[in-house]
Amino acid sequence: MQFYATLFARIPFFTLFQCAIMSKVCGQYSFFDVENQLDKIYQINDFLPKLNTLVDWEIFRESLARVREKERKSNAGRPPFDVVLMFKVLVLKSMYNLSDDQTELQIRDRISFRDFLGLTFADFVPPAQQHVPDAKTIWAFAEQLKTLELEQPLFDRFGEELDKQGFQAKSGLIVDGTFVEVPRQRNTRDENKQIKNGEMPERIASNPHVLAQKDLDAEWAKKGNDTFFGFKNHAAGDDEFKLIRGYGVTGAATHDSEPYLDVMPETPAFDEQEAYADSAYSGEKIDTKLKERGYKPQICEKGYRNKPLTEEQKASNREKSKVRCRIEHIFGSQKMRMGNEVLRSIGFARARFWIGMRKRQKIGLPLTKNVI
Repeated sequence: MQFYATLFARIPFFTLFQCAIMSKVCGQYSFFDVENQLDKIYQINDFLPKLNTLVDWEIFRESLARVREKERKSNAGRPPFDVVLMFKVLVLKSMYNLSDDQTELQIRDRISFRDFLGLTFADFVPPAQQHVPDAKTIWAFAEQLKTLELEQPLFDRFGEELDKQGFQAKSGLIVDGTFVEVPRQRNTRDENKQIKNGEMPERIASNPHVLAQKDLDAEWAKKGNDTFFGFKNHAAGDDEFKLIRGYGVTGAATHDSEPYLDVMPETPAFDEQEAYADSAYSGEKIDTKLKERGYKPQICEKGYRNKPLTEEQKASNREKSKVRCRIEHIFGSQKMRMGNEVLRSIGFARARFWIGMRKRQKIGLPLTKNVI
């Protein structure tokens, strides 16, 4: 009896509670109950198991290993978490737009998250519960990846894997940009002017606690009657698979056309690959550069006050727009899955990292050849 008393004293209450909920009518708990519960969850939403089936996460290990290159001074203390496990945690955090604390909570609370990460109930019972990363560990790992600027190498590595699986770009590329907002700053007009000029307002500089919560890199922008504060996410996606083939991050005030040539791959996937974009990208400079690289420009033409579009040009724009609009499906998918794409970070470096991580969400798209 003493043995059983000691055993139950070591099991957290929430584990006993979960066991009680999933117990059979006869009162006996079976580990098959967990499998049955997962089966019911995946009948409703099977995105995570499909993701695990599609992606060989080990392909990222070589790039992620750079995080552990610093030599440990001794073997004392807890060994670091596996880098692939931590990367999968960041994928969950990014996909569901969670804070670090919420990410830890959801891993502990949701069996679908634990199944995705390869964790079991045994990993949550002392002393094995140290196998589960806490919020501070999740934050620290993301900071390490951000400092090493690994988001681009990870993006490129996955693109190579997609090509091997038969998802090479065989159609035209479409480029567009969308705003990514961050929490709006409550500064005075004079302070905003100083920040815009690259200066540090005295009120912010004199208080480190205020400075830590101020995003001095984010920019204001206006589109129509809407005002935005944050950054701009530029992406190049292909027409057939709607997979992101290149991306860039700028301040919200940057015009869409400025990073266009940086977002487009240097060489086309095939001769005269079509390059689609809306009229914001029209101009002789971009057309000339695209042709020099071997692309076939398919950019919507722009009308002017004294030179309106002809009927022929309007018809041409409509045909181009039938393809160009598919980039909006990519942005729409990201925004629906990630809470309207509001960033939970401060500063350009973190924005670049987390927007880059969101590009990893293309890993959920190529499950079929016409997913969206």
